[in-house]
Amino acid sequence: MTGTREQAEDIRTQVAEVLAPMELRLSVEKTAITHIDEGLDFLGWRLQRHRKRGTQKHYVYLYPSKKALQAVKEKVKTLCRQDTNLPLAVVLHHLNPVLRGWTAYFRHGVSSATFQYLSAFTWRQVFGWLRRKHRRSSWKSLRRRYSAGRWWPADDEVTLFKCAKVRTHRYLYRGNKIPSPWPNGTTTAVAV
Repeated sequence: MTGTREQAEDIRTQVAEVLAPMELRLSVEKTAITHIDEGLDFLGWRLQRHRKRGTQKHYVYLYPSKKALQAVKEKVKTLCRQDTNLPLAVVLHHLNPVLRGWTAYFRHGVSSATFQYLSAFTWRQVFGWLRRKHRRSSWKSLRRRYSAGRWWPADDEVTLFKCAKVRTHRYLYRGNKIPSPWPNGTTTAVAV
């Protein structure tokens, strides 16, 4: 069911009228009328309808918004600008909870590509910090010392959280499976 822009604006005014007696009001900056194909940002998510590859069907997809990704990137940058006199374990102890929390929040959408990007970005930031810490060391010696000869940074008991390994789980459509609170065939009218 689709409606026109005028119908949406009428509904917005009706909602404002319902909220007014409760001393609530709609925020002009945060309330927008947009087409779902153009998408919108809500609570860090980007909601947008796209055509599914290989079909002619359209679905609404949820993925992390650019603003949310930029915010976590800024946190990672800030944490990787810490004093280079600190051991790597301290930096990883500060980074890992931020990355775990962010991926836990966004794992219920189409986030795999974003997680891979964030993983690579964090790796570059951590190794940049290591390069500043050990200016005269080569890549080979840094890898041997901080990655056990591999590529993923670790320091004794702490390993950098790998965002790319987080599995995403999308919610499936359950419309027909949700039980109705009303008996079949009966409707109730509410008088105001």
